[in-house]
Amino acid sequence: MNSLKLLFKRETLAPVAAMIFASAVCVAVVIARIAWAGQIRYGFLAWNLFLAWLPLLFALLAREHYRADEKPGWRFLGFSAAWLLFFPNAPYIFTDLTHLTSRYFPHFWVDLTVILSTAFTGLMLGFVSLYLMQSVVTRMLGHAAGWLFVAGAAGLGSFGIYLGRFLRFNSWDVVAKPAALYQGISSVATGQNAHPTHFAFLVLFATFIFIAYVMLYALTHLPTAAQMQINARDKTESPTPA
Repeated sequence: MNSLKLLFKRETLAPVAAMIFASAVCVAVVIARIAWAGQIRYGFLAWNLFLAWLPLLFALLAREHYRADEKPGWRFLGFSAAWLLFFPNAPYIFTDLTHLTSRYFPHFWVDLTVILSTAFTGLMLGFVSLYLMQSVVTRMLGHAAGWLFVAGAAGLGSFGIYLGRFLRFNSWDVVAKPAALYQGISSVATGQNAHPTHFAFLVLFATFIFIAYVMLYALTHLPTAAQMQINARDKTESPTPA
């Protein structure tokens, strides 16, 4: 119940409502695709979209337990760690495009649209959660630290996606398979079984996440028409110096 209250707070109501609408449309499209083809091939998209919601929930909980005039408590630190752990699930859906490369699909463009719609919604969920966490870091450490945090999150998010797509680990393997996860991370760090394209993936996907977030950030900070009118009116009404 408290989670629902967090989702529908006034300051986050608009983006959350948009994400709920987009998610509902994506799930409906996936269900329609399954019914049309008579196969549950793309049922995993609905599950991946659910996982993409978890970073937003953890970001809201972390922000709720942050107090500007106090030291970060264990609840804030715990929810922040959970956010970072599950953040890669949001942009991860873009890598599901690989399912279209395994063989010929007679309805390729339909399936491409289904996957891209779900992936874009997941990416936006991740970006909303990243913005919430960036705002907390900015209040704690300053504007520059906030953007360094975004860059770091993009890099770690790309690494998490790599662990999921290439090494087939999940976020909960931190608890379920810690030894195997440690070995997998060690093999990446030491270059064992590494391939040049894997390194390129890490760099390029981190760049993609960062650039996409910067562009969305810039778009959402454009002045509205009403603000422009107010600014123009203030300029015309300001007294001229004598």
